[in-house]
Amino acid sequence: MVIIIHIYIVYLEMFLWTTKKGIKAFGLKNKNFAEETKVMAANQGLYNGFIAIGLLWSILQQKTETTLFFLICVFMAGIYGAYSTKKIKIFYIQSIPAIIAILLNLLL
Repeated sequence: MVIIIHIYIVYLEMFLWTTKKGIKAFGLKNKNFAEETKVMAANQGLYNGFIAIGLLWSILQQKTETTLFFLICVFMAGIYGAYSTKKIKIFYIQSIPAIIAILLNLLL
């Protein structure tokens, strides 16, 4: 689930940033602002893609420690994103699924 969330974030940041859907999803001021920041958003999307690929790779390789590393990164990013943007929604979208996955990995 964490991988799917991050693939969707990649799609939003890299391809839909300047569309109505992207502007609404990220609460951007307006289309003009989205245009001005689209290169930065694409870069963010690329990093989210690395997280998704890293998680997928670690699961396929059955590297629990690596999986936990990536999940902790996602968890921390969600905390920082919620704090820095003052949008608690980010915490629920990123951190909650990550902490559930962390707990499941530790228990299984």
